[in-house]
Amino acid sequence: MEEEILELLSAEFPEVDFTASDELVDDGLLDSLTITGIIATLSMEYDIEIPYEEIIEENFNSIAGLASMVERLQEN
Repeated sequence: MEEEILELLSAEFPEVDFTASDELVDDGLLDSLTITGIIATLSMEYDIEIPYEEIIEENFNSIAGLASMVERLQEN
């Protein structure tokens, strides 16, 4: 799942190096517009709804966090 998400997001947001850090939000690599785009991309690609309470640094700081969130939301 992580590789798939990395490939998808790297294609959609080529200006962001998703492998540069495990603290993408904390290090300032993701801004609010990019996070909004990531939410839209993941929602459409995986047919999930990302609720407001899931939009936290822990879920967006790394590809691993994003993959974990997507997997959890797919189960619901």
